[in-house]
Amino acid sequence: MSFNFLVIVLGLSLFEIISSIDNAIINAHILGTMPKKYQRIFLVWGIFFAVFVIRGVLPFLIVWLANPALGLGQTIGFVFNNDPEIEHYVEQSKAVLLLGGGVYLFFVFLAWLFLEEKKYAFLVEHFLKRQGFWFYAIASIALTTIIYAGLQINPMLALSASIGASAFFITDGFKKNAEEQEKRLLDPKMSAWSKIFYLEILDASFSIDGVIGAFAFTISIPLIILGNGLGAVVVRQFTVKGIDTIAKLAYLKNGAMYSIGVLGSLMILESFGREYPFWLAPLNTTALLGFFLYLSFKELRLADQTGAKRRAR
Repeated sequence: MSFNFLVIVLGLSLFEIISSIDNAIINAHILGTMPKKYQRIFLVWGIFFAVFVIRGVLPFLIVWLANPALGLGQTIGFVFNNDPEIEHYVEQSKAVLLLGGGVYLFFVFLAWLFLEEKKYAFLVEHFLKRQGFWFYAIASIALTTIIYAGLQINPMLALSASIGASAFFITDGFKKNAEEQEKRLLDPKMSAWSKIFYLEILDASFSIDGVIGAFAFTISIPLIILGNGLGAVVVRQFTVKGIDTIAKLAYLKNGAMYSIGVLGSLMILESFGREYPFWLAPLNTTALLGFFLYLSFKELRLADQTGAKRRAR
C-alpha cells in the first residue's frame, strides 16, 4: 500500500509541476522587476498561500460540493477520522466529482490545441491551430453529448458536466486577462505589493488545473494536498532559480497539455463506469513528460550545433 501512495504522490507532484510552467514563467518575469526583499516575501508567504490555502482548501471544497448532503464538518471528518460510512458516501459520489473535473480538463486541452499559439511538435497541431474556430463547435457538441449521456444515468452527472464547463470558461477568462496584464505588471514603477497581490490571484487561477487533475490520481485529500503541495514548492523554487532553463524546454508545455487531455478523458470515462489501475494516471504523466523532454533536449542540441557551425564560418 505504501508503494501505491508513493507512486500517486510522485505522479501528483510531477503533474503539478508541469501544469504550472506557464504560471512560473509569468511569475519569474514579474519578480525580475521587484527588489530582492519582495521576491523573498513572495516566495515565503506565497508558498504558504499556494500550498496551505489554495491547494489545501480547494480539494475539501470540491469534495464538499460533490456531496451536498454532507456538511463541511463531515467532509473534514472524512479526511481526518476515516469514518467508513462517510467514506462510502464519498465513494458513491466519485462519478459526479470525476465528470465535472474531466470536462474541465478536456476543455483546457481542446482550447490549447485549437486556440493557443505554441511550439508545434507535430504537423497536426499547426493544422488544428489554423482551424481554431472549430473549438467552440467541438466543445459544444462534446458537452451536449456528455450531458445527454449523464441524464440517462443520473441527473447529477449532467449538472456536474455543466459545472465543469462553466469552471473552464471562468478560469480561462482569468488566464487570458493575466496574459494581457503581464505587460502592465512589468512596469518597474508599479508598487511591489500590488504585484505580489496580483501574482497570488494569478497563482490561484492557475492552481485549479492541478487540483482538479489530481482527482484523476486519487480522491484521497491528504494525498492530493501532499502531492500538489510538494509540486507547488518545487515550482516556486524554479520560479527564481531555474526558470531560464525551464523556459528553454520548448515542448514542455505540450507535454503538460497532452497529459491534461489524457487525464480529462480518463476522468470522463471513469465517471461512466470504466475502471483503471491506480498507476495509469502517474504513468501517463511521466511518459508524456519524458517524451516531450526528449523532443525539447533534441531541439536544444540541434540549436547548439547550428550555432557552432555559424560561428565556425
